[in-house]
Amino acid sequence: MISGRCAACRSQRRRCPSDCIFSPYFPANDPQRFAYVHRIYGGSNVGKMLQQIPNHLRPQAADTLYFEAQCRILDPIYGCVGIISQLHQQIQNAESELAKIQVKIIFHTSQTPQVEAESNFNPLPDQDSVGPFQFVPWSQTLWFN
Repeated sequence: MISGRCAACRSQRRRCPSDCIFSPYFPANDPQRFAYVHRIYGGSNVGKMLQQIPNHLRPQAADTLYFEAQCRILDPIYGCVGIISQLHQQIQNAESELAKIQVKIIFHTSQTPQVEAESNFNPLPDQDSVGPFQFVPWSQTLWFN
């Protein structure tokens, strides 16, 4: 086998011409890439699609064909639409959760009483009375009689 053939020409058992439409997008070191695309779209259809697309868009088109073919093989019913709908559902769930949290924030900020700048709360008791005990400052304590 000639090592210069692309994955498409190798898969179709033909000689790879120098101007092969497949060689830039389906290299020989990744044969599974062309196998997926060939299985879903067919080799000649992929060649026709790539020829109809302008040169600067062909790499993106080949990547898209590969991604869509891979998704269709993994999920024959929905393909890439299944992934898109899952992501759309995740976005809706996140937006719903965000709206609920924003409502909770608004509710809690409206229910919390505003703290007054001057409060009547005094964390230290008066020095005159401390319940049944009398307060004696440290300097007046007689340790030795």
